[in-house]
Amino acid sequence: MAEKTAIISPLPGIFYRRPSPDMPEFVQAGESVKEGDVIGLIEVMKNYYEIKAEADGVVDQFAVSDEELVDAGQELVTLIK
Repeated sequence: MAEKTAIISPLPGIFYRRPSPDMPEFVQAGESVKEGDVIGLIEVMKNYYEIKAEADGVVDQFAVSDEELVDAGQELVTLIK
């Protein structure tokens, strides 16, 4: 059986699924990612922090929407390993 793991927000801010409004999303549900791949950004006071996959896997689902306010410790994405 596949193991699921969560990618957690390290800090509070606004979660973005794309690098800029006119660019495609970093990754979509069902896509494979490698450890270190950027899956989103967190904006805190006009500073952007990359959120990276912590392991190889397949994106199962996003727990938050694009441009949603998130808290530190909140689940962002579920990966299937």
